[in-house]
Amino acid sequence: MEIGKKIKNLRIIKHLTQEELAERTDLSKGYISQIESQYASPSMETFLNILEVLGTTPSDFFKEPRTEKVLYKKASQVTYDEYDKGYILNWPVTQSNEFEMEPLLLTLQGNASYKNFEPSESDTFIYCLKGQVTLKLGDDDYHAVVGDALYFKANQLHRLINPKSEEAQVMIVVTASYL
Repeated sequence: MEIGKKIKNLRIIKHLTQEELAERTDLSKGYISQIESQYASPSMETFLNILEVLGTTPSDFFKEPRTEKVLYKKASQVTYDEYDKGYILNWPVTQSNEFEMEPLLLTLQGNASYKNFEPSESDTFIYCLKGQVTLKLGDDDYHAVVGDALYFKANQLHRLINPKSEEAQVMIVVTASYL
């Protein structure tokens, strides 16, 4: 690990000049420059003082950043064929229950429905990709066709239904894992 470069990056993130960091740590601007360019190594006391001024702890400073997965290839996706129940589920992001959002592709056979959901504090987004669907939300029905979106707080009993004989497909994104 290049400590000087990491100190420099933190200083820049905090919008401090070398001179400002030097003033706040009782060091010279030249010494800060030497530390950042790896020409000098600060004592433990000086290092801890610099970290304090930069608003971090030694454990956070030395923690290696986790590489965040961005691309989820089709081969890693999970599909549950519940065709005998009237639907097929496809999870494009298999670890989504570890995140704040959980996406799901739902294919509904004609005249089929996808289970009753108990009320929760989740936000739910549904985008109609194919056919049409009806959302039963409490006592209300909402009909969506291709290109329509539904967005609601899931704080009432709700169910998704395909009212037609043709297949329907929707993308669902929920802020909690309860699908």
